[in-house]
Amino acid sequence: MAGLERLTPGPAGTLAGRGAELEQLATLLDEAGPRVMWVHGVAGIGKSALVGRFVHDAERSGVRCLLLDGGGIEPTPEGFLTALGEAVQERHEALHDLEGLLEGLLEGLLIGQRRRLLVIAVDGVEALRLLDAWLRSSLVPQLPEGVRLLLSGRHRPATSWHSGPAGQGLRVLSMAPLAISDASRLLESLGFSGAQATALARRLHGNPLAIQLAGATLPARPGFRLPEASLQHIMDALTELYLADITDPLQRSLVEGASVVRRITEPLLEAMFPEISAADAYARLRSLDLVEALPDGLDLHEMVREALERSFLARDPQRHGRYRRRAWKALVRQVTGSGRSELWRYTADLLYLIENPVVREAFFPSDRPELVVEPAQADDAASLQDIIHRHEGPEGVRTLWRWWGAMPEAFFVVRDGGGRCQGLCCRFDPDLAPPGCLAEDPVTAAWCEELKASPLPDGQRVLFIRRWLGRDDGERPGDVQAACWLALKRDYMEMRPALRRVYLVLADLSPYAAVAETLGFRPLPTRSVILDGVEHASAVLDFGPRSVDGWLAGLAAAELGVGGGIEWLDRQAHELIRHDRRIALTPLEFGVLSFLLDREGEAVSRKRLLKEVWQSDYMGWSNKVDAVVVGLRRKMGNEAGCIETVTSVGYRYRRGDSCPPEP
Repeated sequence: MAGLERLTPGPAGTLAGRGAELEQLATLLDEAGPRVMWVHGVAGIGKSALVGRFVHDAERSGVRCLLLDGGGIEPTPEGFLTALGEAVQERHEALHDLEGLLEGLLEGLLIGQRRRLLVIAVDGVEALRLLDAWLRSSLVPQLPEGVRLLLSGRHRPATSWHSGPAGQGLRVLSMAPLAISDASRLLESLGFSGAQATALARRLHGNPLAIQLAGATLPARPGFRLPEASLQHIMDALTELYLADITDPLQRSLVEGASVVRRITEPLLEAMFPEISAADAYARLRSLDLVEALPDGLDLHEMVREALERSFLARDPQRHGRYRRRAWKALVRQVTGSGRSELWRYTADLLYLIENPVVREAFFPSDRPELVVEPAQADDAASLQDIIHRHEGPEGVRTLWRWWGAMPEAFFVVRDGGGRCQGLCCRFDPDLAPPGCLAEDPVTAAWCEELKASPLPDGQRVLFIRRWLGRDDGERPGDVQAACWLALKRDYMEMRPALRRVYLVLADLSPYAAVAETLGFRPLPTRSVILDGVEHASAVLDFGPRSVDGWLAGLAAAELGVGGGIEWLDRQAHELIRHDRRIALTPLEFGVLSFLLDREGEAVSRKRLLKEVWQSDYMGWSNKVDAVVVGLRRKMGNEAGCIETVTSVGYRYRRGDSCPPEP
């Protein structure tokens, strides 16, 4: 197999059976063609290969193209504009001005009196579900003349894309399985005879990825008969065959380890396989035809990765868990030391380790949204008022309607496919709210009292989720509530790393109790208020000093059974974080602790610490290291024992007793 065709700008070979689709994409380049093209199809159907081929051909014809990977973009407006700016190496001050950035992209595209086209292609757009409404209602309407948008993903666009400004220039391209004749020709090109190719084509569902896997595994098994089964079962069977062909135990272990993480990097390989060189492990994986090299690491096709992980988990759950725990440890260290531009990649890597469906679906949704959440407009007032009157008494109506009058930007509406308002959500940062409204609303007044009793450190922020209501379900669980919760995750992303707490209120907490407890919400019994004769209970989620990323790391740690000891070493701030407190470290304390942490379990000599931390070649006895360790232990409190003295050698970092040992 010549490698899986992925997000590459210049595939030179033939794209089997996709001539009609390429012709459709070519209409983007016509003067009267669509402004937006949306390509969708199931996993492995060849979307990335198609987009890559189109971009390659378009650039050869003189069209400028920017190819973005949706999975690597933080799902916020700032994240998207940052990715776009990085693609053209724009200055950072332009990133917050969408119109200015797009116009800047067009500069220099004039040829004589004619301007060249610019195509912005986003592959894997399903990863940007949190950004769907912004793409549709903000990005598309501001596209200048000469700019085209190509979106590619698993799901067809939500119905709302077909109305308003986005719908006027939208064309949808659905990728079907390859025809039997095209699939047979592709199989013949991989070495199968005509009869074999025809028989196989019917069993492989016309899926190009399955065909390529068959080409990698079946020629060496002339007597093997692939069963007639679902695509998932076929992929599982072919993946098992692929693994069976890897005779080198180390290579096989590396592939299994790669299946448990979202992307493969040298630091992750070093953590999961400490006994071998990370660079060697990376090179070994890169040589495999199942693995694609991307700018930020190595990648297994999602469908292959899922099949590999299912097989690995079934065969060796203990080793599967060990790799996940080691990956978590490495990612926590990377998240702590990352700047904003790299933070989302590590956050997404952490999210991939979390199996909790409530969290996974909120960030990596598996289906197409039927309801969309977007900022409320002035003409939504009647619909909002109707929903509020349905479910609130006079006091509740009065307080919510006061917020609509004072802070309409706090309201979001939930729309169905026909654009009808099916629900609402009111949420805001209290620092941006009128103080009078906060004091007059009994709920927010209670939350403000809670913040006075338990104040936040300087620079940290709060999100008040004042109310969500569905037209039919009110505050109860349902599609509207799920859509609101999904949209709130974008607020989490936009407000981090400053977001510290989230407050919410419900007349009945019980339907949410189990999920809320898992996510870390805790009730505030002393902050309940009575509205219209009904007790409204409040709850708070405190993310901790590391904000959303610390919360996600904690959720993953709880699932994996790890924790204890030092919770965080903030490598940018040079601070130790213990039990919700930040403790400043001197440069030498930080150097010693980070050096020991990065070599957990390893006895590190005083001479080595002097050389690496002090940059000293002094070979005699020195108590400099011991003095710094004494100060460190004092700051570590109950976790001081994590730094062990190794007699006649130096020191070793080992996690505390509260953390179960690595199996």
